[in-house]
Amino acid sequence: MKISCLRTDLVSAISNVSRAVSTKASIPALEGVLIKACGDSLNISGYNLEIGITTDVEASVMKEGEIVLSAKLFLDIVRKLPEEIVTIETDDRMVTYITCGKVDYQIVGMSSVEYPDLPTFQETDSIEINSKLLRDMIRQTVYAVSDNTAKPIYTGSLYEISGGILRIVAIDGFRMAIRSENVSSESNTSFVVPGKTQLEVLKLLSDDEENIRILVGQRHITFMINSYSVISRLIEGSFLDYKSTIPASEKTELVINTRMMIDSVERMSLLNSDRIQSPVRCKFNENEIRLSCASAVGRANDVISVPIIGESVEIGFNNRYMLEALRNTDTDEVKIVLNGPISPIVIKPVKGDSFLSIVVPVRLANEG
Repeated sequence: MKISCLRTDLVSAISNVSRAVSTKASIPALEGVLIKACGDSLNISGYNLEIGITTDVEASVMKEGEIVLSAKLFLDIVRKLPEEIVTIETDDRMVTYITCGKVDYQIVGMSSVEYPDLPTFQETDSIEINSKLLRDMIRQTVYAVSDNTAKPIYTGSLYEISGGILRIVAIDGFRMAIRSENVSSESNTSFVVPGKTQLEVLKLLSDDEENIRILVGQRHITFMINSYSVISRLIEGSFLDYKSTIPASEKTELVINTRMMIDSVERMSLLNSDRIQSPVRCKFNENEIRLSCASAVGRANDVISVPIIGESVEIGFNNRYMLEALRNTDTDEVKIVLNGPISPIVIKPVKGDSFLSIVVPVRLANEG
């Protein structure tokens, strides 16, 4: 193999692809990136047997070929090269020569035969969606994905397409996040995408208005984002009937400035730490919310003046769960709906149903 290409293109490609590379693998080749020179491009792949990321870099290919190089070492070298044009050449002994200006390296690679094949699958469905829109939908839900591997199905988000609407649902037993948007799709399908995969997709999605494609199979999914492809297994199993967990009635409701509520909860949170976790006590009564938090280090109180419709209620919640729900609304105002002290707290838009967040309350001890 012998190629030359732009250093900046190479750095960007290896950086992104390397996120799918294993750091400690039983198969040594999985700690590397697979490089294939063919036609007028260099294809670079990273794969950890769960997620694979591939991309093409424009290159001048003098001799086709393929090799596996240590992802970390290759990236470190390319980042430090002094000029823009990089030449990469390999010989029959798997030695790779990297030349740039007056700098040259010789590093030992591995045969591509040792690299596992990335999954291929038959496409059963495909979706086109705006890049920015998908980025917002993932960001506003992935925080509620479970990290408890005892129930693998909840370590991913449910993607549900029905009636031209895409819903992404994440749940971890303490909170739930739902994000809905109209999409140009006549599909009627659902599948569960791992949280780790979504985080990698999130890093590749941009703010632009371009559409990306999602290819869905029986057990795998591919996100096609510009020159990148992210392929992942889907999580098999039955996802919770999330609709049944949304409270049907609304005994207490209020509309509040999102920033104002975040600031107040953050003030209460100052008494909590990784070692100390006390719930925030919140009393909704007539035209005010009284927040308080008492922990081993002290006590804090705050009052927010806001019109409240319905019954008075006192409820407790985990400060971090509430803050993550509020921060991911992306709206100036939110509607908070309550159904008593032990029913989930519902956070939704003032108008429409583009998102819905649920925070399970914490039982409060009576203060004497």
